[in-house]
Amino acid sequence: MRRVLIGGLACACLGLGQLSTALASATNNWGALEILGRSVAPGETVRMPFLLGPSFVGSFLDTLVVVVRSSRPGPTLCITGGIHGDEINGVEIAHRIYAGGTTQPVAGTLLVIPAVNVHGFRTGSRYLADRRDLNRSFPGSATGSHADLIAHALFTELRKHCDALLDLHTGSNSRTNLPQIRTDLGNPRALDLARAFGVGVVLDGKGPVGNLRRAALDVGIPAVLFEAGEPLRFDETDIRMGVTGVRNVMAHLGMSPPSTTPVPPSRVIRRTTWIRARGAGGIFLSDREPGDNVRSGETLGTVTDPITETTEVIRAPQDGLLIGMAVPQVVLTGYALFHIGS
Repeated sequence: MRRVLIGGLACACLGLGQLSTALASATNNWGALEILGRSVAPGETVRMPFLLGPSFVGSFLDTLVVVVRSSRPGPTLCITGGIHGDEINGVEIAHRIYAGGTTQPVAGTLLVIPAVNVHGFRTGSRYLADRRDLNRSFPGSATGSHADLIAHALFTELRKHCDALLDLHTGSNSRTNLPQIRTDLGNPRALDLARAFGVGVVLDGKGPVGNLRRAALDVGIPAVLFEAGEPLRFDETDIRMGVTGVRNVMAHLGMSPPSTTPVPPSRVIRRTTWIRARGAGGIFLSDREPGDNVRSGETLGTVTDPITETTEVIRAPQDGLLIGMAVPQVVLTGYALFHIGS
């Protein structure tokens, strides 16, 4: 058991499922949320800019923040998308959560930052303007690099307000991912959040140092990362699955009525393996798709050197589930081609 402070309410909580119940008994204390110099009253929705400050550096963090506050008390669910600017599925998932008022919480608060790395989103770049990976910079520093400053400003607000965090991503660097959740399976509250999302596949992974998910978990905020699809492409199926997952989590937290459709059970994967090109590189082709079950020794794809006409056959080293893969392209030696979970 741990004691947490939520919206000014002290609450002893065993898990996320009990959070809304504890808060529901404290309706008299449910007031305005103070964030980024604005006051958001119960029942109010506010859209505001997140500005680092009136300076040259500050202009690079001019992104939208949407706060949807219910008239009834409950947890604050934070949703972030576009930390990598080229991973645009997450931006649209976050957008659909608040657009048109279709996902209004009946209790608690939604805090949505749809395009965290707004510079990267505008330019189609994974990175910030200084070529650093924002998702290796959390919790940031008030006296560090450009990336550190942005990470610090963002994480200060997230740490102050979030009771749970959903971070939305896709595959990276011309790779596509099976819809999946990643979190620390050793954290019961985070695992509950992952199972509630309902995508069916949950991977063990706290994340590398500097990752937003890891930084949140380190300060006691249950956080999960949703991955689906490939960068620089909107995939309607993956987007709809992500929106459904967010709504499932809201129902789990007591922020919305339970869904009439049961949440599918999750397949927990504790170990994964990357398969890389080992020859000289060349043209990578494959007819496999994420979600395929593969057997040890099966052919997954080929890499052909167009100069020597030699072909490397890529085979599965073990039985498992194909959770991610490179899209057909030109690759060099060492490039990660397939990601298998077992």
